[in-house]
Amino acid sequence: MTTTTDHERRALIVGLGIAGMATAIRLRKAGWEPVIVERAPERRPGGHFIALFGTGRIAAERLGVLDLIHNRTNPDHHSWEVDRKGRMRPGLGFGTIPSAAPWILLRGDVENGLFQGLPQDAEIRYSTSPTDIRQDADGVDVTLQDRAAGTESTERFGLVVGADGMRSAVRRLTFGPDANFLNPLDYMVATALLEPQLTGVPANDSVVLAEPGRSFWTFSFVDHAPSMLFSYRTDDPAGELERGAVASVERAFAGKPTGPFLGEALERFAATAHTVFDSAQQVRMRQFHNGRVVLVGDSAWCMTLYSGYGASCALAGGDLLGTFLEQRPDDVPGALAAWNERMYPHVSHQHKLVGRSRTLFTPHDRREQVARTALVRALNTRGVQSLAVKQMQRHPTLSIKDGDLAAASALTPTRVDLQEPLMAGSVR
Repeated sequence: MTTTTDHERRALIVGLGIAGMATAIRLRKAGWEPVIVERAPERRPGGHFIALFGTGRIAAERLGVLDLIHNRTNPDHHSWEVDRKGRMRPGLGFGTIPSAAPWILLRGDVENGLFQGLPQDAEIRYSTSPTDIRQDADGVDVTLQDRAAGTESTERFGLVVGADGMRSAVRRLTFGPDANFLNPLDYMVATALLEPQLTGVPANDSVVLAEPGRSFWTFSFVDHAPSMLFSYRTDDPAGELERGAVASVERAFAGKPTGPFLGEALERFAATAHTVFDSAQQVRMRQFHNGRVVLVGDSAWCMTLYSGYGASCALAGGDLLGTFLEQRPDDVPGALAAWNERMYPHVSHQHKLVGRSRTLFTPHDRREQVARTALVRALNTRGVQSLAVKQMQRHPTLSIKDGDLAAASALTPTRVDLQEPLMAGSVR
């Protein structure tokens, strides 16, 4: 084991995802030397569908990477609601939600843009993760394990940033067990690429099959194969994970004939090598920092895929963190505390609203399904369409995702009634 003591203005960033790279870029601009470690042996390919809202695009532009992010929004896209009998009617897809037009793209598109925007001399170590974190008033000693080389070393840093996801090692080592912070929603999500398009669906279009407690989505992109998403309610997330993605998804949608679209999608999912399968859990914390250790992105505030806001908030959070550290270069704990007080109201507000967003993805029960169906039909019916669009545009689940998080007016959300449904009849 070796020990390094020179730590002045060195920042360890754990995680080579969106939050980690955004923070690294901004910290370099603020005069820090970022060292990035990633537990995987190489960068992750592709990734699933995401939406990039105005908040994220504003932050990406300040970081200098917006032009490097490939927007795959399809201008000729149409979304269809389908059922197990193969019937299709005009629907509501993520790309057609009436708001300030989120970009539709893949997680990998944002990560690729950020990776290109990293300083050319940025140090990146793969197959490496922290096993011990100890700090004092002047710095942080981190023991890093390099699994590829089979070695460990202890290095000292002026700042440690945990950007290593929902089950963060930095959070466990600094704040305590995952169980103290993970808030399960009792839903599962499974994603995979879909190539080629489903039979009978136009190349530019997407479909949604929404039933009580379960749903199936496809997402259409420009210059890329579509992706698919399965989402369903469960009382036993651990059991679903143990059973595995294919068996669990097939079991969740069993009970009646699958029909043409769902049946083909299940067959294609079973034959796909690269899938993402996990439980939907939020990370709930009041304080994202401890001394000179700070959490950013899913490590600190995972909002789940249902919010559609994870990438945008990760970009904005990393950008804003660098701003506060630049303003207080000689007071790292103070800068982190001030940043925390700016981030928390925004993050907390999103947490409280995620149930409304989840209803659009997957209605919890028959009542939510009826309400969701009514909204979709209203958005596609002349005479009431404009009223329904205005109602959605005003709703806080959408409106607070398009502002500049660094602007004072956007930092503390306007008080809203959190019982206000996204659609009439929604109760969750």
